[in-house]
Amino acid sequence: MREPKSMDECVYFTKRKDSESFAKVWVFKGQCPECKIGLMGKPRDSKTGRAKIRSNDYVCPECNYTAEKSKYEETLTASIQYECKCGNKSGIEVPFKRKKVMRFDEEDQKKRSVDALVFNCSKCDQRFLITKKMK
Repeated sequence: MREPKSMDECVYFTKRKDSESFAKVWVFKGQCPECKIGLMGKPRDSKTGRAKIRSNDYVCPECNYTAEKSKYEETLTASIQYECKCGNKSGIEVPFKRKKVMRFDEEDQKKRSVDALVFNCSKCDQRFLITKKMK
């Protein structure tokens, strides 16, 4: 499993750690489905040159092909390296599709529905949830 050399290669990257386990997740940018040359990325601001992170589209810098965010992200694969509480250190690749799951919110003391990337440990079958960070 190849790790990214810089964040410019990734659509998504995170490291998550709790008291018992650790997970590092990254998703590489995909090739343009039209020209097969460029890597799809967020559109850039013409004045500053920075990516428009709130944009709902992905654009190919070579041919200017545009794809909707939800459809494009479903075609990508998430690479995950994790360490489970059972001592298992492993890696896995799963489709980059977030699912709605119920999770206990400790601040409000209620169960909440959140979007998460879900996978299980290959040894003990413990369920890992990589949730979207909320502000």
